[in-house]
Amino acid sequence: MLPDPPVSRRLPRSATTPTSPSGQSAQARGAKRALASPAGARAARFDRAPLRERLVAGLAELGLDASLADRLLDYLALLVKWNGVYNLTAVREPDAMLRQHLLDSLSVVAPLAARLPQRDGAPAGHIIDVGSGAGLPGIVLALAWPRAHVVLVEPVGKKAAFLRQCQGELALTNLRVEATRVESLDAPEAGQAPDLVVCRAFASLADFATAIDRLVGPHTVIAAMKGAAPDDEIAALPAQWTVTEVLPLRVPELDAARHLVLMRRRP
Repeated sequence: MLPDPPVSRRLPRSATTPTSPSGQSAQARGAKRALASPAGARAARFDRAPLRERLVAGLAELGLDASLADRLLDYLALLVKWNGVYNLTAVREPDAMLRQHLLDSLSVVAPLAARLPQRDGAPAGHIIDVGSGAGLPGIVLALAWPRAHVVLVEPVGKKAAFLRQCQGELALTNLRVEATRVESLDAPEAGQAPDLVVCRAFASLADFATAIDRLVGPHTVIAAMKGAAPDDEIAALPAQWTVTEVLPLRVPELDAARHLVLMRRRP
């Protein structure tokens, strides 16, 4: 099993991922080798039929199309399979992953879709998922919104390798993986800022805002998935940032507080 990622995501790249002369990190090379040979994977039992039944019920509760279920379960199966090797998430059992990861991420699909550009009646535009980890919520959004272009930003090599594996196995042509810190992304050209920047359990709102400040434009929707309403974090935001809404979320099967914080940067 590869070692756990460092606690901080904000260390300089040279402090966490030493590179070879080719420019590829040792961690990423190890991750690639592990993905090519899953013999060491210790996956939990994946019983698809009851998981599908629960997922379809959750999609209905959230007002989403049941046709998403099979593709979402394909992704969940990959997460279960590789979590035993990569330690992608502390949640180990498929039952809990369905509730705490899939349904949790699906809870933001409808409220965010209403705020995105539309193409042929479906959400579109350019989306960045910051600190994507195991692909949450970015892969879920890419599956739900095939007309949108989703960029997953994840600096930890083994997680980025898993995301690329998902991209290939799920044939996600609307997905790109950037194995880097969000601060290292190229700033967009004038008039090409993303339509949505989203994060889930990434950092405080102030740190999130600081990290993405150079990427966003006046019309970019910035969304942070939180548990309890983060009043203290909102109060600590930089002066040029404002919270437009704090939406309570209902996550099927989950009896816990969830909120979606929507922000904008003032011009």
